[in-house]
Amino acid sequence: MIVGMEQPTPLRPPEPKVADPAVGAEPPVRPATVMFAEAAKVLSAAARAHGLVAPSFRTPPRLVGLDRTVRRHPKGGAVAVRVRDRPWPAVVADMIDGVVALNRLGSARANRARADLWDAVLSDGARLSSDMPAGPRRVA
Repeated sequence: MIVGMEQPTPLRPPEPKVADPAVGAEPPVRPATVMFAEAAKVLSAAARAHGLVAPSFRTPPRLVGLDRTVRRHPKGGAVAVRVRDRPWPAVVADMIDGVVALNRLGSARANRARADLWDAVLSDGARLSSDMPAGPRRVA
């Protein structure tokens, strides 16, 4: 054995770290795609409840480099929103603006619809508002 050289360790997966809730560990943040699906359900229901056409939602947009796209169909449309590396409130805002754009609302009705849709998202329990994942973490 050479002095100062460590013996190779056998390859095995690292043991999972278990957080002790008594120590004050933060609860796990749910994946943004799961939250996107839940927000889509809430916004679709709220749009229908307010007499608007409820779009289908998807992620990511087909066009690279865009945060949101809207496609219209004879019986509705689709709103595609980029979720990755974006703050959650920006994602929800794009989903709401997609509903407004798809329905071609005038300014007064658009403002009312935005407020109602935000209320629906925020009032749908802590599910969609308190678990908001932060934006991308960048290290300088």
